[in-house]
Amino acid sequence: MRTPRLLTRILAAAALFAAGAALAQKTQLLVYTALETDQLKAYQEAFNKVHPDIEVKWVRDSTGVITAKLLAEKANPQADVVMGVAASSLALLDKNGMLEPYRPLNLDAIMSQYRDKKNPPAWFGMDVWGATVCFNTVEAKKRNIPKPETWKDLAKPVYKGQVVMPNPASSGTGFFDVTAWLTLFGDDNGKGGGWKYMDALHENIAQYTHSGSRPCNMAASGEYVVGISFEYRANANKARGAPIDLVFPKEGLGWDLEAFAIHKGTKKLDAAKKLADWASSKDAMRLYGKNFAITAQPGVADPLPNIPKDYEQRLVKMDFTWAADNRERILTEWNKRYSAKSEPRK
Repeated sequence: MRTPRLLTRILAAAALFAAGAALAQKTQLLVYTALETDQLKAYQEAFNKVHPDIEVKWVRDSTGVITAKLLAEKANPQADVVMGVAASSLALLDKNGMLEPYRPLNLDAIMSQYRDKKNPPAWFGMDVWGATVCFNTVEAKKRNIPKPETWKDLAKPVYKGQVVMPNPASSGTGFFDVTAWLTLFGDDNGKGGGWKYMDALHENIAQYTHSGSRPCNMAASGEYVVGISFEYRANANKARGAPIDLVFPKEGLGWDLEAFAIHKGTKKLDAAKKLADWASSKDAMRLYGKNFAITAQPGVADPLPNIPKDYEQRLVKMDFTWAADNRERILTEWNKRYSAKSEPRK
């Protein structure tokens, strides 16, 4: 009677040992990301269907925070891969010699304007995320506040205390808003029309947040009437029934790329290249296209509700090298002028 019992225990122990051995054989990739938390699971599951032997460990935060963390770790890098972080940030990391150039299998399918120009490239784009104003129609009606049509509308006195936007030092969305305004209205080292516009807008700002999603969430909940955010979060909130309209200001829209790069010095280079190959694939692009109107491979994304058909034509001309070269100067000037209204850091 003891023999079957003993055999069962031996088999169970062997199964546990085999499971542990299989887990031990998995390669762990440490991936720094600014992707939205509600996107990570779908991307990871799709990648693991192709490469079940690679385990992705995410380190997630807002773009500015992730960028600062990577720069702080330059002498002792921790990340194997940087995925879903702004191309303007990756251009800065590349300038600091922190990226491993790699030509992924599907690079030729990615539009030239959405990837690093070097061969092999230091980074490549996944999808575009761009500026969208979330406008709470219910709260606006209560307060007799008109729906804005332009960026300059938001500087009018009627919006005083009812606008929230991301802090560009911590949020990639906030940074592309600021660089877009400087591109549209002028920079001139702190003296141009873009800074004058932000001076006027600042009078109406209730708070600068440390997240690109949060302003839209605050507008969606009725805490404020206007939240300067981006199209994925705006579409997601509207789909959940939030009483918001999506506004795309007529002057032009700030934007950046969610992009991918391999961190120089990774000891998991083969696994990192496999993730790069998948991240540049059409299957991955289809997943990105469920969230964003423009993917780095053309013709992959289905039309998104509430996004205008000419959305891509509304994007301002973006120079990622210029943004990287001028990032520190722009953020220093911005913080000097406006950071007093930033939300406390947690």
